[in-house]
Amino acid sequence: MPLYVYSITPKDHPRRLDGLHGVGSEPSPLRTVTAGPLCAVVSDIDEAIRPKRRDLTAHQEVQERLMADGAVLPLQFGYIATDELSVRTALESDADGYLATLARLEGCAEYHVRASQADETPLLQQILEDLPEARELNERIRGGDRDPGLPLALGEMIAHEVQARQETLAAGLTEALLPFSREHLARPPSASDFLNLSLLVPDEHKGSLRTAEANIAREIGDDIDLRFSGPLPPYTFVQ
Repeated sequence: MPLYVYSITPKDHPRRLDGLHGVGSEPSPLRTVTAGPLCAVVSDIDEAIRPKRRDLTAHQEVQERLMADGAVLPLQFGYIATDELSVRTALESDADGYLATLARLEGCAEYHVRASQADETPLLQQILEDLPEARELNERIRGGDRDPGLPLALGEMIAHEVQARQETLAAGLTEALLPFSREHLARPPSASDFLNLSLLVPDEHKGSLRTAEANIAREIGDDIDLRFSGPLPPYTFVQ
């Protein structure tokens, strides 16, 4: 029977799963498949599993409960194995690698940091003050110059400057946060964000990270929307 696989843990992990349920419309009990020094937390499934809120929540609750008691390798939502033998084979095939990753993640949680421009008006005004060329184009447009190339030239100039300044700010934010992390991964920003950063933070640095978050937020002001989320299972750092 197919198995939905949630996480990999060391064999001696307590795996306190009482009160939790698995994914699916009629969830099967959570259980473990053991192979040597490792275990996989699984449940039987007999239906297609899609990312519904109910199942996403169940998946995440398993990870968080396990993470509270020790290192865990959380699998991304939707991982399905054909049967128990395939799970055991996978554990045995790279046991040393899994154990090394568990050791690397011990005592750590993942935090996400994202930043976007909450209000662009002050930034645009600052750019016009700082760049004589942009200010001149803006004044010509406001003065009634009908040259159709002026708005495009001004737009391109401002867009380039906005990107450059946001990249500089993102680099500064990253540099300020790295001392609190054991590892980090900067992803390409999406949508309106100009920073998308994942941090692997040891337990002893979590308080300091939150203090730094508050200090940085005060320093950059209300024009920047700085968003922290965590502690989270370390999905990003499972290799």
